[in-house]
Amino acid sequence: MKTIIALLISILTCNLVLAQSIKLVNAGTIEYEKSVNMFALGREMIKATQASSFGSLYEQAFDQYQKNRPQFGVVKSVLTFAGNKALYTPGKTDDVVPFMGSAQVVNQFNTVYSDLSANSRIVQKDIGNDHYLLTDSLSRIKWKIVGGNEDVAGYACREAHGVILDSVYVVAFYTDKIRANAGPESFSGLPGMILKVVLPHEHITWTATKVTEEVPPTPVVPPKKGKPVNNKELTDNLKKTVGRNLKIYML
Repeated sequence: MKTIIALLISILTCNLVLAQSIKLVNAGTIEYEKSVNMFALGREMIKATQASSFGSLYEQAFDQYQKNRPQFGVVKSVLTFAGNKALYTPGKTDDVVPFMGSAQVVNQFNTVYSDLSANSRIVQKDIGNDHYLLTDSLSRIKWKIVGGNEDVAGYACREAHGVILDSVYVVAFYTDKIRANAGPESFSGLPGMILKVVLPHEHITWTATKVTEEVPPTPVVPPKKGKPVNNKELTDNLKKTVGRNLKIYML
């Protein structure tokens, strides 16, 4: 009997030590880099214009672009979170020189506030001289956890695949060591923080480069700049201005 009691005490002690060693993060700041494969976007544009009278000129321009510019355009952003609130703030894109219409894909225009407990978000979209403020539910992403593993910013992450906006394929890596089930832009809905997102067909990747496990220095509050719109009003406005890249703007 004494042996059984001693064994139970040993097991409980080990479990307690293990639980104490697993630190779950409830607040902090995450720095992301958004990387866009400019050469892949350029090749798609060249292919689409081959039949036009300007096809050869576009090819010459793209050849020069590849010789003088880096393959990947990289821009930064920051996500702050505390409890069930998260705020994603994009950085500037001034240092990236796009090839022709690829500027729309490189640009960062969404400031995203997520209230995870209320399943709601407020998105400030700054597109040119137009500013919109969308209040909506969190993005609806059909996730499937596939079990692959990858280390991102020092965190062991599991892999998940999903579909957003009916046809945009998403690969994500999340960690359950950070409780908030948020991520860059409006990506959310996994059992932990998303530290990496890949849109393979759009040639875009967001990757966390640094996680600071401290309460954010400023409160996590929603953006306020812009004309209030619902989803339909926003879509109707963007159809008039952004054309074929509409889904990129709706993320």
